[in-house]
Amino acid sequence: MLTKRIIPCLDVRNKRVTKGVKFQNNVDIGDPIELALEYSKGGCDELVFYDITASAEKRKIDLDMVKEIARAIRIPFSVGGGISTLDDMYDVLYAGSEKVSINSLAVNNPDMISEGARIFGSQCIVLGMDPVSISDRVNYPSGYEITIRGFRERTGLDALEWAKKAESLGVGEIVVNSVDADGTREGYELNLTCLISENVSIPVVASGGGGTPQHLIDVFTEAKADAAIIASMIHTGDYTIAGIKEEIAEAGIPIRKKW
Repeated sequence: MLTKRIIPCLDVRNKRVTKGVKFQNNVDIGDPIELALEYSKGGCDELVFYDITASAEKRKIDLDMVKEIARAIRIPFSVGGGISTLDDMYDVLYAGSEKVSINSLAVNNPDMISEGARIFGSQCIVLGMDPVSISDRVNYPSGYEITIRGFRERTGLDALEWAKKAESLGVGEIVVNSVDADGTREGYELNLTCLISENVSIPVVASGGGGTPQHLIDVFTEAKADAAIIASMIHTGDYTIAGIKEEIAEAGIPIRKKW
């Protein structure tokens, strides 16, 4: 049985890690290089780095930051934000990341998924999706609509249909980041995560809402997530990665204790 993965998320703005609730009221957390090194040494399985304002500001991702993180850690990491071309994907991978996370780009130009998968391999292409719950079940049978540009723009896409289409185009992994749960620390959106997990055959990563080790246990067992992204619960120092993994292991869930 494959082990579950724990993935700290570094949302970076102006070269600082920041964290908000439902994409708003962000507060400064610290230096991204220092945090990347701390979490890597602490036993995380992967790391994800998002340049959270790059797409909205229509600028390139901070490649110098990507290079610094790559030099600092010895674990896989994924990068997203400000990626708008195949050359941008190449630049990020060449700078040291193992995966490229695309969100707005994938929605606006789905062919970039298939082209990226063809050139770099599906294992390098991650679909980041930011769904929000919606009551219109006629146009959105799943009950969730995809948003882009940091929840600034609605797309008219049903979350489940988009996930299945992205898989058919060659994406290798899907990060399901619930806008409604983001930063709340009240638990992952289990219904949404399970819905995606049960309808695609590629790994699904739960994101948004992790606040206690039990939340991770729930999303692994009830929602069948392959991995979970955490942020606030470790940024605040309330939990350590080692402590979280210990509780997950005690629940009988396969997880790597350390690299």
